[in-house]
Amino acid sequence: MADEINTLEDLQAAVTENVGGVQGTETDLTPREPVRDEFGRSYATGKRKDAVARVWIKPGSGKVTVNGKEMNTYFARPVLQMILAQPFTVAGVEGEFDVVATVKGGGLSGQAGAVKHGVSKALQLYDPSLRGALKAAGFLTRDSRVVERKKYGKAKARKSFQFSKR
Repeated sequence: MADEINTLEDLQAAVTENVGGVQGTETDLTPREPVRDEFGRSYATGKRKDAVARVWIKPGSGKVTVNGKEMNTYFARPVLQMILAQPFTVAGVEGEFDVVATVKGGGLSGQAGAVKHGVSKALQLYDPSLRGALKAAGFLTRDSRVVERKKYGKAKARKSFQFSKR
């Protein structure tokens, strides 16, 4: 071993060599590039519970279409409409993007969460400067909570049948 480390100075030099090589890479310094297709749209997939949403966003008047229907028709409850509007509110771009989404699986609540996740990811791809606000709000993280499976010998996932001593 030609370059043994015997002193603190040698150790310091070895550490700064390795750290300098890792941190100084070009990928850390280059800003993220917007990802858009030939029509000027950004695409992302959102997931929540059993629902999967395919979402396209493009600059427009703020029209949201889910499975070919208006958002107000598909998600009739105001709470679900509010969930869909959250990414735009946090990013500060209300009414600037048109959204076309197709959702499959799950119930309405899971589908609303899936569209919200997809819209957040697509916004971040369209304009990387919005990433900080969306990430701080936690909209880019996939909510991994799903229904627990039923176990044999149980009524549901954890509920037992009534116990009778006699």
